[in-house]
This record gives sequence, structure tokens and C-alpha cells, in this order.
Amino acid sequence: MNEGAIYRPRSRNWHPVCHTPKYKSSILRTPKKPLICFSSTSSEVTGPVFGHELIGQLDNDLVRNFGNTDETAIGPRIIVHGRVIDEGGNPVPNALIEIWQANAAGRYRHKNDNYIAPLDPNFGGCGRTLTAADGSYEFFTIQPGAYPWPNHENAWRPGHIHFSVFGSSFAQRLITQMYFEGDPLIPLCPIVNTIPDKRAIEQLVARLDMQRAVSMDRLAYRFDVILRGRNATPFENRPEGT
Repeated sequence: MNEGAIYRPRSRNWHPVCHTPKYKSSILRTPKKPLICFSSTSSEVTGPVFGHELIGQLDNDLVRNFGNTDETAIGPRIIVHGRVIDEGGNPVPNALIEIWQANAAGRYRHKNDNYIAPLDPNFGGCGRTLTAADGSYEFFTIQPGAYPWPNHENAWRPGHIHFSVFGSSFAQRLITQMYFEGDPLIPLCPIVNTIPDKRAIEQLVARLDMQRAVSMDRLAYRFDVILRGRNATPFENRPEGT
């Protein structure tokens, strides 16, 4: 962030309100008192930091980075790519992006996921990468399936990918979810509908990008992340962005 820079005021209506009864599992977590904003401490801003040399060659390839090296994950193969930029459109280089997701059948590789859909022995559902000098990133993965959840009768979550974007240290972390263009479950999801502005919801929807698709192999979706300002990507953990 540039010292002395002038930032456009953020809209309080852009991000979810705290109390959203239709998202039932969030009710007990709803703050009962006004939130208090604290300035970041020196230790939070300066460390701990991640080592760029720890990024492996297949870390951004979820199709091949988990199972047997001779086999690949099952499901529709996709590229997810985009840029991380600030509110002025300037690139944010060397940002660590981590993603996690369900497999093509809609099941997470997690001990608490008891959905009856099968696990894929060659899909771990996690990946990471660093943004390039122009803020760009790319993941090769499997399109995640929808899955049921006990929010209300016949409740289903749309296919989505969780994004975590780090700044210069682990304390600087933004978390959001990416959805897929054309998914009919998006407008039915209570989590999505906690966001009051439909334009903000649209910023969480990755667009089909046939220019980056690979014939007879994989489709591509573009998802750009805007870190702060009035048009910031809605974030779950820090509505103000960076």
C-alpha cells in the first residue's frame, strides 16, 4: 500500500451484514456488539513471512499434485486464472494465493465431510501459487461439484473455489469464494445472498474464457481479485480489504 495514497471510500452496503438469519449456521457467530478496529502491529505487518522458494512445480496443478504421478484427478478439467490488482488497477506481484475446493462429485477431502459422494484418490483439493510481476496467476484444476448442506430443506451449495490471498506476511490475509458463470444454484444460496448488492455478487463469479480454453482438453475461467476500495472483491474475513 502506498504511503499517503488517496483511496476511494468503501461502500458499507457492498459486503454482507453480520446478522443474516437465512444463513442459519452463522447466527450464533453473529457479533452482539459493534466491532472495534485495531491498527496492525509491527509484528503483524512484518512477519512471519512465507518463503517464495517453498512453492513447488506442481503446487498450482491440482489435477496432478496429489495422487499417483501416473494418474490424474477425475472430472472436468479447467484453468482458473486472473490478476490480483489494487483499486487503481495496478498489479500486486508476489502475492501468495492458496485455493481449496471440493472434488468433481462435491466432496472435500476432510475428515468432517460425510457427504455420500465418493472421494477421488488422485485429488487433494488444495493448491497455491505466487502472482507474477503483472499480478497474474493461474491454476489447473477440476471443476468442483455442488453439494448438499443442512441449512434448510434441500439446500445445495453451488460449485465454488475458496481463495486465500496473502500480503507480505501471514497476518495479512484475505479470504473469499469464487463461483462459476451460469450456475443456477448461485441465486439460491443463502451464503451468496448475504451480499446485499448484486454487482458485488457478480464480482465473485468467474467468467468463461474461451480464449484461454484448450481444445479437446480444458475450459478456462477468469477471476480477478481487487484488494480494496468501493469496487473491491467481497471478502469473508476483512470487508475493508487490505
